[in-house]
Amino acid sequence: MATQLQEKVWKAISKIPKGKVTTYKELAKSIESRAVRAVASAVGKNPYAPKVPCHRVVLSSGKIGNYTHPKGVARKIELLHSEGVEVDSNGYIIDFKDKLFEF
Repeated sequence: MATQLQEKVWKAISKIPKGKVTTYKELAKSIESRAVRAVASAVGKNPYAPKVPCHRVVLSSGKIGNYTHPKGVARKIELLHSEGVEVDSNGYIIDFKDKLFEF
């Protein structure tokens, strides 16, 4: 059973448009929470992926971060690429500031 925080996080993730990414910090701010780690945990437990696009959530530095999927980060990069978001060889979003979605 999902917690109230998880439900809020998953609902907010659904608002991130294709071709954009957001950060765990921005996501937390959007649901009026300062518990960034708890928000990150909720992102990782998203049972509705990729319909609820948790692959669009990255670190504040623009680095790709983790992805809970059998193919891991490689799958996250594939999904982002299919939406027009490119990742460099070091795992950072190319043109991060232009790709950043702020709620």
